[in-house]
Amino acid sequence: MHHPTSLDELQRLVAAAARVRALGSGHSFNHVADTTGDLVVLDRMLDLVEIDSAAAKVRVGARMTYARLAPRLHEAGFALANMASLPHISVAGSVATGTHGSGEGIPSLAAAVSGIDLVTADGSPLSLRRGDADFPGAVVSIGALGIVTSLTLDLVPAFELRQYVREGLPVEALSDFDTIMSSGYSVSLFTDYRDTRVWLKREEELTTPDWYGTTAADGPRHPLPAMPADSCTVQLGVPGPWHERLPHFRPDFPPSGAGDELQSELLVPREHAVKALRELYAIGDRIRPVLQISEVRSVAADDLWLSPFHGRDSVGIHFTWIRDVAAVMPVLELVEETLAPFEPRPHWGKLFTRLPECPERFRSLVRRLDPEGKFGNDFTRVLLGE
Repeated sequence: MHHPTSLDELQRLVAAAARVRALGSGHSFNHVADTTGDLVVLDRMLDLVEIDSAAAKVRVGARMTYARLAPRLHEAGFALANMASLPHISVAGSVATGTHGSGEGIPSLAAAVSGIDLVTADGSPLSLRRGDADFPGAVVSIGALGIVTSLTLDLVPAFELRQYVREGLPVEALSDFDTIMSSGYSVSLFTDYRDTRVWLKREEELTTPDWYGTTAADGPRHPLPAMPADSCTVQLGVPGPWHERLPHFRPDFPPSGAGDELQSELLVPREHAVKALRELYAIGDRIRPVLQISEVRSVAADDLWLSPFHGRDSVGIHFTWIRDVAAVMPVLELVEETLAPFEPRPHWGKLFTRLPECPERFRSLVRRLDPEGKFGNDFTRVLLGE
């Protein structure tokens, strides 16, 4: 494992390696980052944050986490349009695997990228900007094209949100799914396919006492019903900065209240979301024995070739499983079979067994930038059909 301290050192390391992959913050549940060769961690590289106020953009080093970036943006009067539920994750790793937040009309974290800089297989740097022919293939790339060194992100003006937790959403309310999911800037459903809570992150105060037949939580809640809420961001409708409300979890606590878990996520087309969820509720008795919680979120379409949201508005159905691979995998296969008619796509950093078809133009881009497969591993070789 290597910890380069400069771009020059990284370039020399990559040029000399036979096989090499980069590690982000390590929040993945499969072998996407594995390699039989060298691993690179950029934790000793420059902690880059360059805000261009006139252009409303920021250039950040690949090692940067959202937890460290967001307060600096807010102090300068800016925000990111979206954040994941965990702020602890690295910008580069989140983007490369298609990580997302939640919000009607709001795309994934990768969609905010307008520029990307990476070191390619021969050690030379490559910079791509939105509008370049290869750019849509280089953003969500699961590390198959090179070692990302920095990214340029679009910014929006800083804003405030209020976070509410509503309990007891009736199953019948799924018929109003579109309205529910558009009832806030960011909306998540947490369910075990029997009992369902709603996390509402709104700019406006919520004044409806019996909102969709639910009741207001009488105190802070953790997404896992049995867990204390100390690690969670402020709730109960108290207004606060965007970066202290969009994530579910606080950066000064461990990134999960349970920690002992496996995760999967499948993204289905927005128009099939209600049918897909009804099918999962129907097999809830088979899911619950290995499930900690499931989260449902909306994600807008993007044009990034390998993105799970490429070309279609989507709903992400996320599963936090118990940490028992032997017990979980048969249930995951059942879930994938149940959702198969709806053409699900997986989150690249989580567990799945069914690969979607890899776009030929991404294969061509990999062959051109990495003809010897220096950045390849078992995960990418299966995806690319090698």
